[in-house]
Amino acid sequence: MKDTTLKYIITIILMLFIGAGSMYLLIIELNVKTATVSGSNGTCYTSCEDKVTITDTGISSAVEKIYDAVVIIENYKNNTLSSTGTGFVYKVDENYGYIITNYHVAGDSQKVVVIMSDDTEVNGTYLGGDQYMDISVIKIDSKYVTKVAEIGDSNKTQLGDTVFTVGTPVGYDYRGTVTRGILSGKDRLVEISISGYQSDWVMKVLQTDAAINPGNSGGPLVNSNGEVIGVNSLKIVNNQIEGMGFAIPIEDVMVHIATYEKGESIDRPALGVSMLNTTETFNLYRNGITLDKSIESGVVIASVEKDYPAYGKLQKGDVIVKINNDEIENISYFKYNLYKYQVGDTIKITYIRDGKTSTVDIILNKVAE
Repeated sequence: MKDTTLKYIITIILMLFIGAGSMYLLIIELNVKTATVSGSNGTCYTSCEDKVTITDTGISSAVEKIYDAVVIIENYKNNTLSSTGTGFVYKVDENYGYIITNYHVAGDSQKVVVIMSDDTEVNGTYLGGDQYMDISVIKIDSKYVTKVAEIGDSNKTQLGDTVFTVGTPVGYDYRGTVTRGILSGKDRLVEISISGYQSDWVMKVLQTDAAINPGNSGGPLVNSNGEVIGVNSLKIVNNQIEGMGFAIPIEDVMVHIATYEKGESIDRPALGVSMLNTTETFNLYRNGITLDKSIESGVVIASVEKDYPAYGKLQKGDVIVKINNDEIENISYFKYNLYKYQVGDTIKITYIRDGKTSTVDIILNKVAE
């Protein structure tokens, strides 16, 4: 009997402890839901479980620094709008504001119209540019300039740093679009076509996953401090690829900017040879050139022009495989590496002739037209 009574007592005590604990937890839960919350977004006196407090202010202050310096570029041919792109004001003086955009946006225009961030339309004057760098410079009356972009340095950025773009994707209706991403890669070498026939040039670019769409070309790639670190130029378009856009490093642009402003061309050296890729089997056959099957890369000389640097040193059928220490994969890489040098420089060409590898020093004393 005593044992039974003791068991009842113990059971009752346990139930009281369990009940008291449950009540305590319930009271805490109710206090959390009805707690007073103060903050920059106001005070909540009732249930706050659905309240969202934003602590990341994002890049709004950086966007504000660059936004009004970004413009729309309209390219007209025969008084008809041919294409649109983006640009940004990088300099202003007493008379003019100066705008950077892509060569493929404004380089072949007959008339340029610049639309400022407040929708003011201004006639622009094309000054100069370069299809290899894909850069053009336009000037407008300085009275229309309200903001000048701050130029940064892409060399100081690191992979994973926040970057963003401001531009005009698709067209006028989406002007002022801001897209955000990270710096995905540096010193990428991307093959492009200058001639429109085949890949014949290599661009050194920054890679980003910030959305770059048609119309963004020529706009700024900007770091989180609001400084321009690149000029948006191209993207890889493929159903299986997403988020691979490319920008020209801003320091590469600024090296030649004074030349563009003057409308002068950049002197680039030439060897005086016509070339074929080792993969162009049909064209090699048409030119009577047969390659050893072991040769898989390089450029094949189809002809040598008299009175140019290569005349008398290289000949038809030679396969150039190196310029100094840089290996040559194809025509694109040949031009990219050749144009690192100036007229008057001496370079060492490594080539294959009749199965034998040789080298020759060539002075670059002619200018490519």
